[in-house]
Amino acid sequence: MSLPKLIEIVPLTTPIQAEIVVPGSKSITNRALILAALAHGETTLRGALWSEDTQVMVECLQKIGFAARVSLDPEESCNRTIAVTGLGGRMPRSGTIVQPLDLFVGNAGTAARFLAALVCLGDGVYRLHGTPRMHDRPQASLLQALRQLGYRIDSPNDRLPAVIHGTGPRQAECRVGVEESSQFASALLLCARKGHWQIEVVGEKNGTEMPYVEMTERLIGAFPENGGSFQIEPDSSSASYFWAAAWLLNRGTKDRASSLTVRNWPSSAWQIDSQFPAYLKSSMPNTLSRRNELGDSIMTAIVLAPFDSHPIQFTGLGRLRLQECDRVSALAAELDRCGAEISESREGLEVFPSELRGAEIETYNDHRMAMCFAILGLKVSGIKIKNPDCVKKTFPNFFQKLTEPPPVGLGATILDGVSGQPLNVSDLFAE
Repeated sequence: MSLPKLIEIVPLTTPIQAEIVVPGSKSITNRALILAALAHGETTLRGALWSEDTQVMVECLQKIGFAARVSLDPEESCNRTIAVTGLGGRMPRSGTIVQPLDLFVGNAGTAARFLAALVCLGDGVYRLHGTPRMHDRPQASLLQALRQLGYRIDSPNDRLPAVIHGTGPRQAECRVGVEESSQFASALLLCARKGHWQIEVVGEKNGTEMPYVEMTERLIGAFPENGGSFQIEPDSSSASYFWAAAWLLNRGTKDRASSLTVRNWPSSAWQIDSQFPAYLKSSMPNTLSRRNELGDSIMTAIVLAPFDSHPIQFTGLGRLRLQECDRVSALAAELDRCGAEISESREGLEVFPSELRGAEIETYNDHRMAMCFAILGLKVSGIKIKNPDCVKKTFPNFFQKLTEPPPVGLGATILDGVSGQPLNVSDLFAE
């Protein structure tokens, strides 16, 4: 059953002590699924995120013909153990020019980009398509790089939908930029060994997307190429909301009475957002950049910024305009709706200390917008979240984590935004 169309977060008024289990990393899960399909034999992925984006990837791999068994995870309801039988670079199933094999990728950027490279290793024709928003998102750099490698890609505007003609591995080389998305380079790198491709990644070495390329390279080096077991880390971007909740709840108190931690916090430094807690001192830095300091968790920091004691400049945000929505404008609009003083430029935002008020928050069908502003509602009365179901993209039980009693949750109350009736934990799973 879906969540109500509008929910209201009731502020917490007493200190809490909690240790939250966060579902697995979407970025690592979808990369690991591709590597498992390319490996020899069966690879078991433990702690894999089970959300809209990763379900899309598993369904597409199954449609291509890979055996993928999915079983429950004993620690986290939104994780799964996924056993994938790889074929060493061979694609078991494909389509024809008359009837391409149809692969629906939803609004999952990782699935759209990674599968585009993967199916080139097949022997046949594949059609990738998704939601209208996915058809608007950039794809040109990847499709052009695949053409450099010698593959035929039919797309009149270099976006999805695209028809890809797989002709198997080939000794070839290409250049790919990361200005619009790291996923273009990651897609090629994941498949390069089996494809016999030489990939040159071009662009700023300290640019906003390079940490995700580096994560891909580290993951490839650590992955069991001949089958085995691989543990997926908790998603550090999703964990940022709970670190943020502790910081926010302790604002204006004489002592840091609330304590929230995340179990099994990653120590690998693969995910750039694993640095997020380091920026939550008594005050955040005067400037924060998505270029080399934070990834998507910078959105969480932006929503916290009105509660700091000084203005904060957020820079390097251009990439956020090309994701599930134009996140820069969306953050500016919704914080303004809440009474924040905020200034928007093409590449950044400046947020000033502000007294916030309640508002109905438009989420733009963007999971991270919904979760950021839900955390704001733990401190500010009257925060209502439209279309809360959009969190199913990466964190289906997010609102359950807010309402479950400590220490496994925050013990917050969430109301139906129309009737005002309290919602039970069982009512708050996004599907």
